[in-house]
Amino acid sequence: MSRIRSSDTSPELLLRKSLWQVGLRYRLKAKLLGRPDLVFPQYKTVIFVDGCYWHGCPKHLTWPKNNAAFWRAKILENKLRDATVTRTLKRDGWTVIRVWEHEIRQDLVRCVSRLAKKIRAGLPAKDMQ
Repeated sequence: MSRIRSSDTSPELLLRKSLWQVGLRYRLKAKLLGRPDLVFPQYKTVIFVDGCYWHGCPKHLTWPKNNAAFWRAKILENKLRDATVTRTLKRDGWTVIRVWEHEIRQDLVRCVSRLAKKIRAGLPAKDMQ
């Protein structure tokens, strides 16, 4: 368990590098609820890269058999916390984007294209050309 990273995971690094290459500049450290993986202050947008296991991906989650009650409670608690964080940030005016790690691994180009479009859609009207 001590070797499991909470930040700088390989899907996150892939996404960061690709978004930077398409000209999207972000911040990594922000004092926002939920500690988003990427923050785009200019667009008031945050991205969370959710691991399939830890955040209960409906496509890839397999419930563990060892210590099943603990892990079920842990993962369900994570999902509940994610929903609360998303709701609170949206209430505060942020656009919240959640990306599953499998989306990044399976088709990075498509994922980056989709994210870039969503992020740039959050551009303030006075800055649009």
